[in-house]
Amino acid sequence: MSYVFPTYARWNITPEKGEGSWLTSTDGHRYLDFTSGIGVTNLGHRHPKVEEAIIDQLGKYYHTSNLFQQPLQEKLAKKLTKASGLAAAFFCNSGAEANEAAIKLAKKSTGRKKIVSCYSSFHGRTYATMGATGQEKVRVGYGPMLESFVYIPFNDEQEMEKQMDNDTAAIILEIIQGEGGIHVATNSFIQKVQETAKKVGALIIIDEIQTGVGRTGKPFAYQHFDLKPDIVTVAKGLGNGLPIGAMIGQSNLIDYFHAGSHGSTFGGNPISVAAANAVLDICFEDSFLQKATEKGDLFKQMLVDELSSKPMVKDIRGIGLMIGIELVDDVSNLIVELQKEQLLVLPAGPKVMRLLPPLNVTEVELQIASKKIASILQKEVTVATNS
Repeated sequence: MSYVFPTYARWNITPEKGEGSWLTSTDGHRYLDFTSGIGVTNLGHRHPKVEEAIIDQLGKYYHTSNLFQQPLQEKLAKKLTKASGLAAAFFCNSGAEANEAAIKLAKKSTGRKKIVSCYSSFHGRTYATMGATGQEKVRVGYGPMLESFVYIPFNDEQEMEKQMDNDTAAIILEIIQGEGGIHVATNSFIQKVQETAKKVGALIIIDEIQTGVGRTGKPFAYQHFDLKPDIVTVAKGLGNGLPIGAMIGQSNLIDYFHAGSHGSTFGGNPISVAAANAVLDICFEDSFLQKATEKGDLFKQMLVDELSSKPMVKDIRGIGLMIGIELVDDVSNLIVELQKEQLLVLPAGPKVMRLLPPLNVTEVELQIASKKIASILQKEVTVATNS
C-alpha cells in the first residue's frame, strides 16, 4: 500500500543518484535520461555550479518571507527582463502558478474576462490553468470551469481572428505544444496573432514553461519569431530541479500588480532563486545557446538519418533540443522497451515520443540515444513482419 495519492502512472524505476545526463536506479541500472525531469534539469543532474549556489545559500538562510528585501530576486528578475525585453517579474513556485498570475494580470489590466487558448495546449492544473488548457481529459470530473475560456485549433488563423474580439483580455499560447505533441507554431499564425491582438486591444501571453531557458536554442522560444509578447511565463528549466516559476510582464502592467494584489508565501524562495541565478548565468550565454542549437540540429539529423526509412515513423519535428517523433501507433510500449535499453524518454500524447535531453548533452550521448531508438523501432518492424 502507498500512502501517496495515485495521481501519477509511475514507472518501475527508483532513482538513487543522478549525474549529468545519467540517472542511476536503486537496482544499479544506469539510464541515459532524455526526460530531464520533463524539461526541468536543462543542465543535467547535479550541475556543479548550480549545486554550489544552492549549498552557499543553504549556509545563510532557507526562508524569510517576501516582506523583506530580496536582492537575489532582484538579480534574477534583472536577468529575466533583460533576456525577454520585458520590465518586471513575479516569482512563484511552478508553471501553473506563473500562468495563474498571467491570467489574473491580463484580466485585471484589461478589465475583460475572455481568454483565448488552443486545443491540445497544456497550461497547468490549478482551476484557472485547467480551464485554459485545451485538453478535455484534464478537466473531466471537476464541474464547471471558470468562465470565458475559449479554444481554437493551433495555427488556425481564421478561427483565431473570429474569437479575438473587444471582449478578449488575452490569448495564451505555447510556441511549441509540449504535452500536445511537439507541434510548432507557424510564422504566419504568430504574426496574425500579434496583428489581431493589437487591433482588438488584447494581451499576448506566451507560455514558456517547457520551452524557456534555452530549450530551443534561444532564451525563450518566441524569440524565433518577430514577436513582442505582453506577458511571458517560465518555470521548469529555471531552477534545474528546484521549484520556481516566474511571470514576466511589460512595464504598463506593473501598476496592476501592486502590494496586496497577488502573492505567494514560498514564491521566490532564496534556495530556488540562488539555483535559478546560477542556471541563467550559464543558459543565457550566447555561446551556450549556440551550442544547444547546434546539438539540436545534429540530433534531429541523426534521427532523420536513422528513422526516416522506418514505416512507423510519420514525422520528426521540434526546435533545438525539444524534439518529437510521431509514430503511426501508440508509443507507450516503445517507451517501456527503451527503458529496458536504459534510455528514458517521454510521451507527448498517445503517438508522439518526446525527447528532452539536457542542453549540455554530449554528441556521444545523442548518438547513443538515436541508435537505441532506431534499434527498438527495428525490433518492432521485425516483430510485426514475423507476426
